[in-house]
Amino acid sequence: MARRGRAHVTITGIARLRERLQDLPDEIKQALAKGVKESAEAVRDDVQRLVPVDQSGRDSHHLKDTVDIRYREEGLVADVGWFNPDDYYAVFLEYGTRSRPAQPSLHPALEAERPRYRARLSDEVRKVLR
Repeated sequence: MARRGRAHVTITGIARLRERLQDLPDEIKQALAKGVKESAEAVRDDVQRLVPVDQSGRDSHHLKDTVDIRYREEGLVADVGWFNPDDYYAVFLEYGTRSRPAQPSLHPALEAERPRYRARLSDEVRKVLR
């Protein structure tokens, strides 16, 4: 989840089973990584769609172009957001400031994906187990 001062969220696959991960067959790990990737891409795509635009149709400071995904732990963890220090203002848009209301795009995208996430993981694992 994003915290104040950061403009990204972390999507994890099978966080509760982290200790047992080493015992899972490689095919299951790959299926889970595929589900994490699909969810991360869906969040990224929604963020790009939701980034505030000005009256000319341009997004705020080119944030649409710089939202990114970083994968860790063999693809089972995905961080989605802005990682370039030049994109620091994404935090101000997400949470607002004293003088400007919040215009979030990251959290709404994450919340839209939340109900689909478990289903994506389950579907990918079922495909392997068939």
